[in-house]
This record gives sequence, C-alpha cells and structure tokens, in this order.
Amino acid sequence: MKKITALFRWATVITISATAILCGGEKSRAAETNSAALEMWQQDYGPTHEQRMQWWRQAKFGMFIHWGIYSVPAGVYKGKDVSGIGEWIMRNANIPVAEYAGYAKEFDPANFDAMQWVKIAKDAGMKYIVITAKHHDGFAMFHSRVDGYNIYDATPWHHDPLAELAAACRKQGIRLGFYYSEAQDWHHPGGAAANKHPDADVDRQHHWDPAQEGSFDDYIENVDVPHIKELLSNYGPDTPAVLWWDTPIGMTPDRVAKLLPLLKMKPAIITNNRLDSNHLTGDYQTPEQKIPTNGLSGDWETCMTINGTWGYKSTDHNFKSTAVLVHNLIDIASKGGNYLLNVGPTSTGIIPQPEVERLQEVGKWMGVNGEAIYGTSASPFGHPFAWGRCTEKTGDGKTTLYLHVWNWPKDGKLLVPGLKSKANEAYLLKHYWFGMHSRLKTANDADGVIISVPKTASDPISSTIVLQFQGAPEIQ
Repeated sequence: MKKITALFRWATVITISATAILCGGEKSRAAETNSAALEMWQQDYGPTHEQRMQWWRQAKFGMFIHWGIYSVPAGVYKGKDVSGIGEWIMRNANIPVAEYAGYAKEFDPANFDAMQWVKIAKDAGMKYIVITAKHHDGFAMFHSRVDGYNIYDATPWHHDPLAELAAACRKQGIRLGFYYSEAQDWHHPGGAAANKHPDADVDRQHHWDPAQEGSFDDYIENVDVPHIKELLSNYGPDTPAVLWWDTPIGMTPDRVAKLLPLLKMKPAIITNNRLDSNHLTGDYQTPEQKIPTNGLSGDWETCMTINGTWGYKSTDHNFKSTAVLVHNLIDIASKGGNYLLNVGPTSTGIIPQPEVERLQEVGKWMGVNGEAIYGTSASPFGHPFAWGRCTEKTGDGKTTLYLHVWNWPKDGKLLVPGLKSKANEAYLLKHYWFGMHSRLKTANDADGVIISVPKTASDPISSTIVLQFQGAPEIQ
C-alpha cells in the first residue's frame, strides 16, 4: 500500500506538470524545467524512497528545536515587543546586519545539556529530533569553516551543540536531523529575504540593509554548498538522518541542482519537500501549523509549535494544553502523518518549563498508548468519529484497530459505525497487573459494532480500545 501511495504522489505531480505544459508560453517552459527537476529527483532518490522512509513511518512523533541568537532579544527590540514569531525578529524589526550580529556576543548557553534535551524528547515518546543548523538569520549553530558567523567562533561559548546532540542521540537511540534555510539568509550578501510571505519571488525580496545585497547564485555556491557539505560530513555515519529545508524563495531547478547531488554523501538521508520553489522534490510533504482535514497522499509531517512561536519569545505564554497536543498527535496519526512538535530554548540553553511539563505529560500518555501510535497507518474508515479517531496495524493475517476515544460514552456503549466484521478480541489499552487484558464485549447490529465499555474512561484525555480481526475488517 505504501508503494502504491508513493507512486500515486509522483504520478500526481507529473500529471500537474504535464497539464501546465499544455498551457503553452512561459508556463510551458517553466513546467518543462520543473519536470526535469522532478525527474532528477526520481532518478537519484526515487528508487530508495521506500527503504529510506521505513524508520520515519514507524516513528510518528518527533521534536523540532528552533534555537539561535534570536533567543537573545527574545522578541523584544529597543524595549518594544516585536510582533510575529521570535526567530523572525531580525526581518520583522528590520534590524541592520551588523547590529543583529552583535547578539552573538551575548549568546552564552552555559546551561545547555545535550543529554538532558534528548532525554526530554525520549521521555515524551519522540523518536527523532530536528534542530535548526542555520535559520533565516544566517547564523550557523555549528562549528563552520565557511566564515566566523557561527556559534563556535562568534559566541563566548565555543561549543558545537550539533556534535554534542549527535553523541547524545546516538547513546539514547534517537535519530537526529538538521534544519537548514537554503534560500533565506539575512546576513550573508545575496541571501534571499521574504517580502510578504515565505514563497515571495526572489526578485521581489525585502532587503533592508545594503550589506545584504549581492548575487544569490554566489551565495548558494559560497555559503550553502560548503555548509551542507559540513553538515553531511562532520557528525557521524548516521547523522543527519533528516535534512529539513525551508522557504525555497527563488530556488529554481538550476539552483536546486547545486544542492541536490550533495545528498548522495548520506545515502540513507531523507528530506522534506521545501528545497525547490515548486515543492516537487523530497521524500515527504510538510504542512505547517495545521492538520490536513483528510490527510495527504504519500508521506507527510505536520510541524507545530507548543505556543505561538518557534524561536523563544519571552512574551508568548499561550501554551497549548496537554490534551490538545495528544489529540493533535492522534489526529495526525489517524490520517497517516507524523507530528513534529517544536520547542524553543532560551539563550541560556534551557527548554522553557511549560514546554517540558507538557512533554512529560504527553510522555505519560504515550507510555500506555504508544503502540496505538508507533508504526500505525491511517484509519481505514477515511473519516473521524464523533467520539475520537482510529489508527490501524496489519500483519500476520490480522488487523488491529486502535479506537482513540476522546468523548467517553455515558451509556457504556461505544458504536463503531459502518464496521461489519466481528472482532476476535476487544480490550482496553491501559496499565494492567501481570500483563492481563480485561476483555470487552462486542455485538454487531445494522449500524456497526457496539462495544460495552466501563462507565469511566481509563484516561481523561484519550482512552484506547483495541479491536482485532482475522484478515481485513469489512467496512460499509
């Protein structure tokens, strides 16, 4: 099924490109060029897509980390709160290049503890981490030889946190990926800068300081290429497991062709679809701050903040509740996606306590219900239920449905509408003495399967009922 889904995604993209070609003129030429970029991707990375994606599909839940010198101003510039997300403060306040670079001298994360960060992720039930190696402000959060604008050379700290995280992840069995802003770079000459939105054309970019002017192609050649080579070379054979591109302003196929071949340095690496401006290359799609209503074809991952910002912002205290975070995770898994949940550490290297507390609570839920998330596929019903969501596992000739019940039935009867098959086994997933499950009674009627459940939910956020069938269940 996964192979069919992946092929469907490629076929869909090719069909769209072919349709554009029929339109003629500039659209035709652009479509032909884009098709060439897609063909390049498919030729070099398409054959290994299924193999490379296996661990990621099993993982389901990861930690995003937005960390940089933007955590020094923390959303405040010249005594005033700057609207927008914390890591965009340089752009949103139009801070001059030299002035913003001065924040590096104040960036001293003496409290950073790579093992602790990884443990927070692991205890939350997360299986992988993606951290910002370079965000749009152009500051390298690793020891780079490109220039001195990096965390090792430009700050009082003189550490490479990516190396420390790579070692900690390796010890704790967590995969580590790197985020890299390939087009937007507000520090280096020639780097792109978004105008009104991240997909603004590079020719209409919003430079506000003469120091930013320069050749975009030279920027890619002199900054991006050596940076990517460093990131793919210096952190061990298994790191990075993911390269997470972002905001591909002006990333034409010719420019993409300067970066795409570098991925061969790490044959097992997976990448998202934000390298080229038409989002045609990459292993998976990346809806941001939203969960697609009906999921997406192929592989996809929703990235989302715990509060309202990615990078640390001292004035943002609007944190999502644990229930919302768990329900988001379940909803995404029920639609076949992954959940990449963000934390924004402070300039001292501390993940804010409200974020840690919520992740600890999510971890407690995952400790009981993790099997209903990891390695599951989308609900076979193709729609949500009024009482919650469903995930599925298949194998050894049987099907297991995990019913995630948010709204516990007051009458002790849970209806699974449209389900016609008789369940071989039904039980509530929770902590049991001696590993014994408490069986639940099921009955079939014209509307579906009715499950007799206890009066009280086992978990106030979401309780999981397991239904097992021989073969594939019949759904009306």
